[in-house]
Amino acid sequence: MIAKTYQKILQNQLYHSRYLLVTLVVASLQLLRQVKLEVLAQALPLPILFESRRKKLRRFLRLREFNIVSIWFPCVSALLEEMFKPNDRIYLAIDRTSWGVINILMVSVIYDHRAWPIYWEFLEKKGSSNFDEQTSVLGKSLGLLSNYRVVVLGDREFCSPKLGNWLSLEGAYFCLRQKSNTLVCHDTEMEQKLKDYGLKPGVKLFIKDCQVTKQKGFGRFNIAGKWKGKYQGFKTKEPWYILTNFDELDTAIVAYQRRFSIEEMFRDFKSGGYSLEGSKLTSEHLSKLMIVVAIAYTSAMLQGRDIKQMGIQKYVVRPETQSSGQRRHSGATQGRFTRPLESAPSAFYVGQHQHSWLRLRGLCEKIVDEMHAN
Repeated sequence: MIAKTYQKILQNQLYHSRYLLVTLVVASLQLLRQVKLEVLAQALPLPILFESRRKKLRRFLRLREFNIVSIWFPCVSALLEEMFKPNDRIYLAIDRTSWGVINILMVSVIYDHRAWPIYWEFLEKKGSSNFDEQTSVLGKSLGLLSNYRVVVLGDREFCSPKLGNWLSLEGAYFCLRQKSNTLVCHDTEMEQKLKDYGLKPGVKLFIKDCQVTKQKGFGRFNIAGKWKGKYQGFKTKEPWYILTNFDELDTAIVAYQRRFSIEEMFRDFKSGGYSLEGSKLTSEHLSKLMIVVAIAYTSAMLQGRDIKQMGIQKYVVRPETQSSGQRRHSGATQGRFTRPLESAPSAFYVGQHQHSWLRLRGLCEKIVDEMHAN
């Protein structure tokens, strides 16, 4: 079901019949973990023909008023108020994912070893995003976060010093991974590629106040470098070089490590959760469906968090067993351990699976009661 945090917002923004339809679609998503319109239409418990249900969903996805700004942004603001206090530090990850002809650029909040989306845009092209596209999604996201201290995290697609300079002017911290052949100039030294600084496994590097581009006007930055011997149980093949405006190496490295939570979110959106890549919708319709997915995803996360706080998650899902380097539904990492470990399932995993558990519990209530009586 839809989290209580959102219910009043959606009731105010939508006609009652449309709010009820969103509620049914979210409930269906949690049970089916599938966003194909045909599958959702089959599952909707409406006493009308299948084709009528399918057309109803298509009409809903064409509604102009059902958009990110009108529907999802108020939900984001409410969610931020519930999860954070004013002036808290919030980590944002910018990343891009694609499948088939779909190419999405997304900004997400890192929270509890997962990420949840703030804003996204579909790129009408294949391949990497550019500076204008990156600042477009970041600008709209930062507008919702004026009460917080923001740290933006990006991988090598977002390595531009121009982007770092823009983020500084916006008042945000940033940690943007650089390519190993990036040229930097420190003090009076000659330009040198980062890979030529001789960073080795287990060694750290911090270059303060260096120039990362020959173009003038972008200011000077810090470079935090570290080659971890192992990360999540695996040997790392190359070091991290992080463009940052943090003044301490460890602060930048620890911050950048949080970026990998967005990969967990994309997995949840795709084959590990809602099978978004199988939707076969156009980008216009898929963007609206993404709003429903975001509502479902964060609702599951909030409900799972509540279940975990009550300590009853073992009634809903099995404890996760991990081998070294593996992460399935947990936010935990293995480090040096090689034997399987029991770890806490993520709040999203618990919240999503509660629906199946509760549904079967309701359908089989008499049988369960009789078993317990005996």
